[in-house]
Amino acid sequence: VHQNYPNPFNPSTTISYSLPLESNVKIEILNILGQRVAIITNQKESAGLHSTLWNATHLAGGIYIVRINATALTQEKNFTKSIKMLLIK
Repeated sequence: VHQNYPNPFNPSTTISYSLPLESNVKIEILNILGQRVAIITNQKESAGLHSTLWNATHLAGGIYIVRINATALTQEKNFTKSIKMLLIK
């Protein structure tokens, strides 16, 4: 996962990530309390660079966490990473 752009953002931001292998990918957005507020993707994706636009119009301003979990389909490789982003309203 690369840092979202722009950061801080209002009301939408782009989340980019690279996959070395075809993987099952789940990207979640959590609030500062660790509660899930959105699931961006939860599907099989091909290797390569991916990006998705997230619109947070319905949420209050504050710090949010993007958590990505990727599990390779052909090998037993897992990857999890979290980054912080700031929504300004």
